[in-house]
Amino acid sequence: MLNDLIGRSMKPTLSLKDLVEHVRFSAQLAAALEVSAWPKPGNVHRTIDHSDARYEQFLAGSIALGRPVGDAALKGYRAGKGELEVSKVGIGKLVKQAVQAVSDSHLGGNTHLGICLLFIPLAASASKTYAEEYSFSMADLRRNIDEIMKLTTPLDTVEVYEAIVLAGSMRGLGRLKGGETPDLYDKHAKMKILKRGVSLFDAMKESSSYDTVARELVTGMEVSFNIGLKELIETFNRTGDINVAVVHTFLKILSLIPDTLIARKVGLKVVDDVRDAVKIGLKETRWICEMAKRCLSLGGLTTHEGEQLIWEFDRRLQSLGRDYNPGTTADLTASSLMIALLLGLRF
Repeated sequence: MLNDLIGRSMKPTLSLKDLVEHVRFSAQLAAALEVSAWPKPGNVHRTIDHSDARYEQFLAGSIALGRPVGDAALKGYRAGKGELEVSKVGIGKLVKQAVQAVSDSHLGGNTHLGICLLFIPLAASASKTYAEEYSFSMADLRRNIDEIMKLTTPLDTVEVYEAIVLAGSMRGLGRLKGGETPDLYDKHAKMKILKRGVSLFDAMKESSSYDTVARELVTGMEVSFNIGLKELIETFNRTGDINVAVVHTFLKILSLIPDTLIARKVGLKVVDDVRDAVKIGLKETRWICEMAKRCLSLGGLTTHEGEQLIWEFDRRLQSLGRDYNPGTTADLTASSLMIALLLGLRF
């Protein structure tokens, strides 16, 4: 069923201008569709705001990240044509520019850090793939994401550290004790990264055991391609409703992949080491995965019983406060959407 939609409305040959626009539009629309889907339990959506971020601020950020994504697409294309070394694409700088653009677009808190981390390598990979193959395929996209990440540099790592600080996301990150990657709170972190030669791939690999966004970046976006994209396309083919498809994709990912943002926040109330915190948090929040699974087993938004349970799930998570916001799941849902749109999904 995946092939029913992929490529349906893609032009046979894209100019560079059209390619960059296609990648940029796919990113902006993916981010906007993700935050607009409702009800997405625990998240900001079109009927729910959070104290530090409103729905409209997420929309503003979704539009604002377009230019840096377009720049990533252009550099990916140049790398695909051999005009630029892959290691000089500058993933870290582009992520920081995207975070800055989002921050400048509204007065709320962090709305798109995880999405920027995922969208920038994906945008570069998409254009690199098209430059090499004059088409998009899941296998080539994943291959190029892997290549781009493995050829990142220590400077990329420094830029991403700066992006995290810029996004205001240091509060609640926890401490990182031991390992090659220095703690974000370490005032000598940048110097240590450059001295030790810690590439962004190295940093993400070390973080991958306790952070799912980091894991995506060192596995060729395994969850986005193998779980999110599959659920999104199959549900859309079955229902013809993009909102249902996005909510079900969110629930499917959450049912199988515990949200590490929630786990970290919950665990950090007990210990300050982020690795130990996430382990504790995962044990205490297993019920969230089970609830998501139950919602889907009842038919999700396609049945009255499923829809009622989803609303109950949303009310329960919202009542528990910001610590129970499945933000990582939202990021993976957005990257799944961007991949589908890149491959030709129209609704």
